[in-house]
Amino acid sequence: MGAKQKTADSKIKNIITCNPYTDKQYIFGGNKPYRPEEILTFNQANYITSYVDNKDLISTIVSISRSIPEEEVTNVIEIKAYEELGLDPAIAYNITYSQGKDSGSETEYYVFVAEPERLDELFVPLKKQTKYIDLIIPAPLLMQGLYKKEILQDSSVHCFVYFGRQDALVTFYSSGKYVYSKSIDYSLDRMYERYCEIVGEKVDEKEFFHTLETEGLKTVNVDYQQNFMKLFGDIFLTINDIVIYAKRAFELTAIDQIFIGSTVGSIIGLDDYSQNYLGLNSSEFNFNYNIPSDEWYIDQFQYLALIASIEYIENLEEVANLTQYFRPPSFANRASGQFVMVVISAISLALAWPLGYLVGAYLNDAKIYALTSENKDVEKQVEFYKSKIATKQIRSKQLDRSIKADTIRYSAKTKTLKAIYDKKVNYTLKSEVFYTFSQELRAFDLHIDHMQSTDDTFIFSVVGSDDKRITEFIKHISAKFYDKIAKINIDIIEKESESDFYKAIVEV
Repeated sequence: MGAKQKTADSKIKNIITCNPYTDKQYIFGGNKPYRPEEILTFNQANYITSYVDNKDLISTIVSISRSIPEEEVTNVIEIKAYEELGLDPAIAYNITYSQGKDSGSETEYYVFVAEPERLDELFVPLKKQTKYIDLIIPAPLLMQGLYKKEILQDSSVHCFVYFGRQDALVTFYSSGKYVYSKSIDYSLDRMYERYCEIVGEKVDEKEFFHTLETEGLKTVNVDYQQNFMKLFGDIFLTINDIVIYAKRAFELTAIDQIFIGSTVGSIIGLDDYSQNYLGLNSSEFNFNYNIPSDEWYIDQFQYLALIASIEYIENLEEVANLTQYFRPPSFANRASGQFVMVVISAISLALAWPLGYLVGAYLNDAKIYALTSENKDVEKQVEFYKSKIATKQIRSKQLDRSIKADTIRYSAKTKTLKAIYDKKVNYTLKSEVFYTFSQELRAFDLHIDHMQSTDDTFIFSVVGSDDKRITEFIKHISAKFYDKIAKINIDIIEKESESDFYKAIVEV
């Protein structure tokens, strides 16, 4: 899993920032301006930095107790990310996070998750050239550099809209802290496709982007201008919905400034269009970073990745890092290097007896160094197995819930089958009940002038010449069929006024 990495190396001479979506990279260092770098090679003096677009990330906010020890925070956040995002426990996702605000007894963390397969698709071609990638930053966190370098004041609420080739990102910061980000389906490539849909035919792609980059919304071409207005009308309708949601969901009273830009440069007239449409103060996403360069325009995300790298190296700050392509260990930390060191020490001991005590001290140092390195490896294994155990625990909870659900279903089906069996085997036909009842009535010389049945309840109007016979009949069937009759109810036995017979209403 991805984690925060802390690295400081005084041998770093250059910083190379890479855009994995356009295969463009820039190098900074060697007392030269920030410039394109066409060919990449393995050189441990180079610090390699890149970023991941928001569309390739899964993000959430988790809250954990402030009483949790610092060394356990990463494990707790990873477990919560798996549970709240419903991640597959069988996949070891790269997970990193940035600390948010404290809320009572809990602290919020902004968590970013990347699938290792997607990272490989983006960065393995780069890693084949450089052999490692030091820093991979979630794109929504790049704007933190604007506040750390005091390019923007951290006392306002800002919205950043940035159009890349494959992603269009809307990000919100409040008081210099990341709040929320959302990708919209209007990357530069998608803009071109949507423009062709509006026109109703395929437009020359080079001409489209040339017009967008050089003339923008203020193009003199009437057709382009009208269609651009339709296109960006749809775009800003989507952005407006996101602004409304962010203000409500994160209790932002107002958006003080919105910055709009793109990978290919500022789009002329876009900030004015934004201000008129959204009613928000709008400016170009194009800042002065005080970094020398001879290029007329450099992708703003490249600049921000450079700033993050410089800040990280100089101040040894922990940053949200999704890299899984670490530097090869130094010679002293390799098993082969440790072996050579021990062999040299042993040879020195054999050849220089007078120096034995000194060599012994060196051997002890080497052994301590080796054990320290081994201890670090063991600690890594411990962290690895802790992560595995946590994953298994999540899987165990899922299986427990599944077993509980199956048990409930099984119980319901068992009750149903028992009811069906009881109906088939033990159910007594009404005709059989009528026959049995008639035989008992005949034995007491009694008759029926009316009967009715509802479900398992029968009501008989019994007629006899003697009320005692009716009473004896009731006692008789109560005793004889006590195991089959739930209850017998007789309200009254009365003599009919027009005859010498007695009548009773019997409910069985």
